[in-house]
Amino acid sequence: MMTKSEEEEQNMLNDQTEALNLLQTDEEHGGEESGPEEEDNGAVEYPGTVLPDPHPQSIENDADLAAEYPSDSEYLDLIHLKITSLEDLNLSRFKKLESLCLRQNLITSIGAVADLPVETMEELDFYDNRINHISSKVNQLVNLKNLDFSFNNIKNIKNIDKLVNLENLYFVQNKIREIKGIETLQKLRNLELGGNKIEEINEVLLKLPSIEQLWLGKNRIAKFQNLDNLVNLRVLSIQSNRITKLEGLDKLVNLEELYVSHNGIEKIENLDKNTNLTVLDVTSNRIEKLENLSHLKKLTDFWCSYNKISSFEEVHKELGGLPELDTVYFEGNPLHTSNPTAYRRKLRLNLGSSITKIDATYVKG
Repeated sequence: MMTKSEEEEQNMLNDQTEALNLLQTDEEHGGEESGPEEEDNGAVEYPGTVLPDPHPQSIENDADLAAEYPSDSEYLDLIHLKITSLEDLNLSRFKKLESLCLRQNLITSIGAVADLPVETMEELDFYDNRINHISSKVNQLVNLKNLDFSFNNIKNIKNIDKLVNLENLYFVQNKIREIKGIETLQKLRNLELGGNKIEEINEVLLKLPSIEQLWLGKNRIAKFQNLDNLVNLRVLSIQSNRITKLEGLDKLVNLEELYVSHNGIEKIENLDKNTNLTVLDVTSNRIEKLENLSHLKKLTDFWCSYNKISSFEEVHKELGGLPELDTVYFEGNPLHTSNPTAYRRKLRLNLGSSITKIDATYVKG
C-alpha cells in the first residue's frame, strides 16, 4: 500500500502524462479543438444526424441492382432506384425475361433494350423517367403486349410500328402533339394519351378498330371526329379539353363509359345510338337543361356537378324512369345552391328507387 506522499507523487505523474497526451492530440489536429470524425467521402458524421447523399441523383453502380436477380428471372422490378443507364444492368443475362419494370428512375437513353430477349418479352415499363426519344431498338421487341412511356418528355410517337402484338400502350403526360406511328397496331385495345398537347383526333384512329379504351384527357382537342370505326370502343375519356358539342359518337354503339367533364359543352345531345352507356360524366360544363337522357336505360352513374341545372322537373323526366340508375352528382348546380337544405330530399323524390348515392353520400333507407 502506498503512503500518502507516494499517492500524491503518482497522481502528479498521471496529470503530467495526460497533459502531454492532450498536447500531442492538439498538434495532430493543427492546434484546433477536436471535432466530429470525418469519413472518406467528406461527410461529417454527427450523432443522430443522417449523412447527406454525396451523389443524390445517381447510384454509383447500377449493375449491382440487377445482379441480385437470378439469370432465369421472368420478372424484373427495378423501381425508384435512381438508375441512369440500362447498359450497366447487363440485361443480356436474362434469357427468359418476360417483364421489365423500370418505373421512377432517371433513364434518358433506352438503346440497351436490344439486349432483352425478343422471344419472351411481353411487358416493358418506363413510367416516370427522363426519356426524350424512343430508340429504334424498341421495335425489335415484336412480342410486347404492354408498353408504358408515361411521364417522360417524348414529343413524337415513333419506332413502335412493328410491335403488332401490343394490346396496351401508355403515353400519359408527355409532350406529344400528334397521334401517329401506331396505325399498324391492329391488336391495340387500350390507348392512353392523356396529358399531352394533342389538338386533333386524326384519321389514324380510323385504322384501329380493335381499341376498347381511349383516354385523351387534358389535351387541346376541340372536336369529336374520326371515331366512326371504333366499333369496339367501350370507354372514351376526353376530359379537360376544348369540346363544345357532343357529336360524332353515333357509330360507337358499344360505348359504356363516356367522360367529357371540364369542357365547354352546352347541351346533352346526339346520344341516341349510345344505348349501352352505363356511366356519363358531364361535370363542369355549361349545361343548362337536362334532356335526351331518358332512353339510356342501362345508365348507372350520371355525374353532372357544376353545371347550370335548375329544374327538378327535368331530373324527374329524364332520370326518374331509369331502372339501373344508382349514383348521381348535382352539387354546384342552381338546384343545389339555391336551397341546399331541401336539395337532397327533392332529388330523392324525383329519382327512382334504385338510387343509392347522391354526391358521394349514400342515401339513407
